[in-house]
Amino acid sequence: MRLTPKYRWLPTPFRSLLLFMVWLLLNQSIEAVHLFFGVILALLIPLLTLRFREPQPLIERPLLALRYILLVIADIVTANIQVSMLILGPKRRLNPAFVRVPLDLQHNLPITILASTVSMTPGTVSAEVYPSAELFVEGEPMPQRYLLIHVLNLTDENELIESIKQRYEMPLKEIFQC
Repeated sequence: MRLTPKYRWLPTPFRSLLLFMVWLLLNQSIEAVHLFFGVILALLIPLLTLRFREPQPLIERPLLALRYILLVIADIVTANIQVSMLILGPKRRLNPAFVRVPLDLQHNLPITILASTVSMTPGTVSAEVYPSAELFVEGEPMPQRYLLIHVLNLTDENELIESIKQRYEMPLKEIFQC
């Protein structure tokens, strides 16, 4: 990965800030020696691990990312209530199923965030992304990818797919501009 001069000494500023903060929290001190070593580690670790990381798309719209996080939190609370009512109700109302959701996303990071979002929402669990990106040679067009999810109570498959695509995938495409 080739870096522009702007990011040569600080390739991942947020990761460096996080490392610095974690160092201070672990030491429970803001003495000069801890500040010094925190800065050194926050600069060195990202530089030393840079070649091991795969380039990922950047968050282009951070305010939209914050809105997405708030949406997911609200959906988690709502889904918890719905799932608890389903579980406490008669078992015959449950209709578990596997559903394939076609993905428009191509990068691994947004796909991982989408799969995690689906898994965090009670009543659904992402099981697999297929076909896997590792199966294809770089430069070749990638075939349609799918997110396989398990649903606790499926009422309408097309409605569920459209809901996931509109509610979660579209904002992720905008956040990462992909």
